[in-house]
Amino acid sequence: MDTRGIEQMLSELRSVSQAAQNKPVQGGDAPAGGVSFADALNNALKDVSAAQKEARGMAQDFSGGDPNANLQDVMVNLQKASLSFQQMVQVRNRLVSAYQDIMNMSV
Repeated sequence: MDTRGIEQMLSELRSVSQAAQNKPVQGGDAPAGGVSFADALNNALKDVSAAQKEARGMAQDFSGGDPNANLQDVMVNLQKASLSFQQMVQVRNRLVSAYQDIMNMSV
């Protein structure tokens, strides 16, 4: 599973958090390519969607009796898709929590 998009999101969140606390932003946490947070999140969502689509297709092939479909591969891909979805849900939960924290800040 490719976690670069999620690592970039976490890096962006750390730098925004440090900026919000008036701390100097560490140069090592910033993404080298300058990818925006929205692009990183969008790419991560697309990766999760692609993993789910691939796993669903393999499961349909196996249940349809395709001789090239291997049960072990189907189960591994279904678990990978499930884990990537759970990971994305956790990222969403953290984003919602961060948003709520920001909204509850007194100005």
